[in-house]
Amino acid sequence: MAKKVLIIGTGLGGLATALRLSSRGFEVEMVEKHHQAGGRLNQIKQDGFTFDTGPSFFSMSYEFDELFEDCGLNNPLQMNELDPVYSVYFSDRKEPFLIYKDLKKLAKEFEGIEDNFEEKAKAYLKQAGELFHDTEYVIVKRNYDSILQYITSLIKVPLKHTPLLVRSIWQELNRRFDSQEVKVIFSLVAFFLGDTPFQTPAVYSLLNYTELQHDGYYNIQGGMYKITETIVALLKERGVKFHYDTEIKSFEKTNDKISGFIDQNDKKWTADLYVSNSDAASFRGLVLNRKKFQEKKLDKMHWTLAPFTIYLGVQGKIDKLHHHNYFLGENFEAYASDIFKTSVSPKKPYYYVNASSQSNPNAAPENCENLFILCPVPDLRFKPDWSDREELADNIIKDLSERVEFDLKANTLTRKILDPIDWMEKFNLYKGSGLGLAHGLNQVAALRPKNKDEEFKNLYYVGASTTPGTGLPIVVIGSKLVTERIENDHGIPHKTVRSGLQRV
Repeated sequence: MAKKVLIIGTGLGGLATALRLSSRGFEVEMVEKHHQAGGRLNQIKQDGFTFDTGPSFFSMSYEFDELFEDCGLNNPLQMNELDPVYSVYFSDRKEPFLIYKDLKKLAKEFEGIEDNFEEKAKAYLKQAGELFHDTEYVIVKRNYDSILQYITSLIKVPLKHTPLLVRSIWQELNRRFDSQEVKVIFSLVAFFLGDTPFQTPAVYSLLNYTELQHDGYYNIQGGMYKITETIVALLKERGVKFHYDTEIKSFEKTNDKISGFIDQNDKKWTADLYVSNSDAASFRGLVLNRKKFQEKKLDKMHWTLAPFTIYLGVQGKIDKLHHHNYFLGENFEAYASDIFKTSVSPKKPYYYVNASSQSNPNAAPENCENLFILCPVPDLRFKPDWSDREELADNIIKDLSERVEFDLKANTLTRKILDPIDWMEKFNLYKGSGLGLAHGLNQVAALRPKNKDEEFKNLYYVGASTTPGTGLPIVVIGSKLVTERIENDHGIPHKTVRSGLQRV
């Protein structure tokens, strides 16, 4: 008889793991706190508008190809490459910088601003590319059983990359470029990790390589939630069962194994194996009651920034917006260094705007735009009171209106706000942290919470706060790593695809 696996949480990590395990003959069942699948990769429908709740683009698109190929399928997702990859608006400049993969086109954006930009960018990206390929399989795409094993892996990384371990992204960019504009734009990758460029190690300059040379950025035709819908449909064809509005609160054990998890209604969920797609750190503390992961200790960990999101449906088309847009204010260094540990909302916030109706017209009624606005803010450790949420939203909408020369308030047809409290309550994000644990050098690879439980032989983890880290393609890699763990520990029941779907 096939081993049964219960997966707690239906974020991308959980769904991808379910797809891999079901293709290997495991019986899979999934429980989810929210009313629909997806975790942060979710969807909001309101007044004729459709919004992607969280992620709006991704790089390393080939990881999705690998996922489906591993499960005997052709990739069913229609992935659209973005060009330009995004635009960046500075407060003292009317027109945005358009960020292209083509370095010659990109160099024209910085004419008169950064001398010899193309030459400097090539040298910077060459180093970032070498770092990416020197660490991809040695450090990132692997499981660790001990700190010693991790140290042994680090020794295999060429010594030329060592300086990037001790510098921040900002420090490295200071060495490479002269203009504030170029340094700020190239440092935005740190925010993709939910952190600032002043705290993020320079090793993550490799993200500049992935966005500008290696693969670029993509979205999904029909909206990002198509990823969730597509995988859920495939899983249902394979007989995977989904149970929504189900939150795991406690557990039962027998010796060194979990014998069941208990939900909010005292229902017991049993299986042979368990995979938690809930946050790997907070789950250990809040559900398993581990001393190492109690609230006081969790609060001392370095968490990613919290999201403050606005979903805005407006009448009319906004010519000055591209698919992905960053709106920056003044004094970047002071803002990024201070705002994320304060108890007050920013008066002149920096924010990101995704106009998905630019590439997916069906997301909004005719002659309308759907805007997803994300402002990184302090998590609930620093700012627990969000009674000023409407004021912050109004400030952002007013600023955006002025900068794109379009009266958003007068043309608003629908509006929804999610503050860090909402994100915590809806998706079990610890203190509202948007992307789980940050990626400082003391919280990477083997130093992140492990994807195999320390005490229970039949409990595993997948998702942003475990190995290898955060981001859509990274958690897809994580699903492969945890599947390898389970295969090595428990074997493969059989290799046929249970749904009868054709293998490639």
